[in-house]
Amino acid sequence: MNNNTLKHFISLTTGSITLLALIGAISIWRGGSRFLEVLTEFWQPSLSSANIDTSTVVIDRLRGAKELTTSAFVMETVVPTSMERKLGDLSIATTKLLYIAHGEVKAGVDLSKLTAANITIENDRLILQLPAPEILDRRIDVARSRVYDYNRGFLGLGPDVGTDLQTLAQRQTLEQIVIAACDRGILDDANSRAKTTITELLTATGYREVIVKTTQPSSCN
Repeated sequence: MNNNTLKHFISLTTGSITLLALIGAISIWRGGSRFLEVLTEFWQPSLSSANIDTSTVVIDRLRGAKELTTSAFVMETVVPTSMERKLGDLSIATTKLLYIAHGEVKAGVDLSKLTAANITIENDRLILQLPAPEILDRRIDVARSRVYDYNRGFLGLGPDVGTDLQTLAQRQTLEQIVIAACDRGILDDANSRAKTTITELLTATGYREVIVKTTQPSSCN
């Protein structure tokens, strides 16, 4: 191969390399952001999928409801109270107060007591053990309650203790309505209603089967 031929070959080779380099540069330029994305993905470390504790998710969802009031008992009752004025062992006069009280008792399940131990997840089945129902609230509706009669006895000699007797009547009313509510099975009713309500709530979470178990209360009062 003479010198002219060699120079011509080198010129062609160099031109081909330059052309290939130019074509590559144009391809990169036209590829633009896609090339950068591929380059970024190449150097970016892959992340493993996150593990979610589904039992915790269920607990948080239920705890959002806090106390689930599922049963209420309302009663109106007449409560007599009295107090004597004494001189030693001798009763001089008696003050009597007749109070018509409107009371209400609410029972349900305290969902803040739920823990991971209350939940079992088996594939597409969710099993929840509810805490025992309890009396959540008892109160006198003072707007609907009133003093029906207040009598300080003969010549008004009885002690002027209307406020004290009214407070005593309200306290006795609370005791009576709780006893009456318990006798009528308010906690059993709360258990049954809580089971239905929670089952409907958890069915929307996507589990194929939801089983809600109740806990019998140790006592009512």
